[in-house]
Amino acid sequence: MSPSHIHVPTDCGTVTEILSRVGDKWSVQVVVQLGDGPKRFNELRRIVGGISQRMLTLTLRGLERDGLVTRTVYPTIPPRVDYQLTGLGCSLLKTVRGLGDWAIANRDEILAARRRFDAGSGDDHEAGQTQSDAA
Repeated sequence: MSPSHIHVPTDCGTVTEILSRVGDKWSVQVVVQLGDGPKRFNELRRIVGGISQRMLTLTLRGLERDGLVTRTVYPTIPPRVDYQLTGLGCSLLKTVRGLGDWAIANRDEILAARRRFDAGSGDDHEAGQTQSDAA
């Protein structure tokens, strides 16, 4: 954030709520899968490994409520329901892909940092202390 960014407490709650929605494990995976085009519920359930029917229902409902996904019901027997990204959902997909690209580009550095951290004395960190606190 730039120094000119004004912190407005009422905005924080909204931003936190939105980031919680778009940043959770299942929403990210559903958005990525819908990036390839419309999908039916059971198709999504198959390709989003480990998600329960209930969690997929809740995730899709939340994404639809936030305007990221549309739900189209076709009057067939049995009814066919397709889910697809909206324009807003597509803009989120670009951001998610950018974050994924960042993770891939920085994976080796992060893994090296984890190894260094894990090899060091973790006792200070567990107590909530940093090296400067312990000195």
